[in-house]
Amino acid sequence: MFSRAACLLSYLFVLTSSFAATPNIVIIFMDDMGYADVGCFGAQGYQTPNIDALAAQGRKFTNFHVAQPVCSASRTALLTGCYPNRLGMHGALGPSAKHGIHDDEMTIAELVKQKGYATAAVGKWHLGHLPRFLPLKHGFDEYYGIPYSNDMWPYHPQAKPGTYPKLPMVENDRVVDEEITPEDQTRLTTDYTTRSVRFIEKNKEKPFFLYLAHSMVHVPLFVSDKFKGKSGKGLFADVMMEVDWSVGEIMAALKKNGLEDNTWVIFTSDNGPWLSYGDHAGSAGPLREGKGTCWEGGTRVTGIMKWPGKIPAGTTTDAMMMTIDLLPTIAHVMDAKLPAHKIDGLNCWPIVAGENGAKNPHDFYAFYYEQNQLQAITSGDGRWKLQLPHKYRAMQGVTDKAANGIPVLYKQQTIDQPELYDLYADVSESKNVAAEHPDIIAKLQQHAATIRAELGDSLMKQPKGAGTREPGRVNP
Repeated sequence: MFSRAACLLSYLFVLTSSFAATPNIVIIFMDDMGYADVGCFGAQGYQTPNIDALAAQGRKFTNFHVAQPVCSASRTALLTGCYPNRLGMHGALGPSAKHGIHDDEMTIAELVKQKGYATAAVGKWHLGHLPRFLPLKHGFDEYYGIPYSNDMWPYHPQAKPGTYPKLPMVENDRVVDEEITPEDQTRLTTDYTTRSVRFIEKNKEKPFFLYLAHSMVHVPLFVSDKFKGKSGKGLFADVMMEVDWSVGEIMAALKKNGLEDNTWVIFTSDNGPWLSYGDHAGSAGPLREGKGTCWEGGTRVTGIMKWPGKIPAGTTTDAMMMTIDLLPTIAHVMDAKLPAHKIDGLNCWPIVAGENGAKNPHDFYAFYYEQNQLQAITSGDGRWKLQLPHKYRAMQGVTDKAANGIPVLYKQQTIDQPELYDLYADVSESKNVAAEHPDIIAKLQQHAATIRAELGDSLMKQPKGAGTREPGRVNP
């Protein structure tokens, strides 16, 4: 018979150990999709029934954020669990970039490899030079997609002659089409979907991780003939309807192959809408500004997760989370080892699982942009946001209307003194309450000092912090 002490030790072990599970993981990552671009988050004038069904069968995250409001930096954070500037990744990498994620960094794909997962990346990569930093170098077994953003392309209406080289299509580690044409662009969403379904069917007998990074709804917008004009509300709505179809195809493939109950699906976006493109851009809904700013419209994105029996269906949470938290949360679920080096995300499974009393484990989140500028600090509970002095581009007050994929100019604005916003009462960041809460400002300024020491802040003449690491380079 066990002694009372042994029973107690056994009980404590059960309480403190993580549960080990091996769900299939599917991350669907949109490009430039605004907070209010799907029906269940407030889209107007068109329907997204498959994405809405995903939310109804899963959990909505209304306070879900990216680490930076721009392509490459945001993708770095999602895949590594780190603030991208910790890894020397800033902004959006162009085709001539000679750096990318360092080989020593661990991606989600490399994390799940510990448990024998098959892994695939499909769609936009945008995390390093071709072919030095492509997905197969970072834990993915398969890759099909474009290495850069689809506007880094000589056919873009705004591209000046000689601005960009040909945009290639890449399969695994080789170029299979040296030049994507406008006709090719119309097939991207369908091609990505077909490849993703094929991967699911091929790996239905083992656990897998699928990272589907759509090129849409980033400008220039393209849609297939089967959805062209279908919405009756313009090209952007057509494109959103096709992406919704894609989500439906992925979910149907999981169901057809008996995988639905053991698959954790995550649907989100890399940043908010590129508002200067007007009718070719999405909507941030009630949020202020969009892509390229650290206002809520730039970093707060649609968040939906589904895993039957593990994530409560038909629920919504306003607890704050960030994409950096996905890697450590996945590691917790499957009892995988985190990298030996420091990461910034924390395990948020209690929030994801809807556990009673679940709280965000972060004291704060830092929002960097541009070349290592610390622009904002938010309390971990998501209530208080301190906008630090910086310059930003604004659409507020711009009266010109963009049309047909030709953008209008932003107005350049400056924050001279720290501004404080109570996001629980004012999600639109319309009322600066700094004068009323000096204690809150002081606490957030302390957090700002902490992260500056760790990661630097070029606005404060601290270009590097003690905790930054070098990116990988083509010619180190």
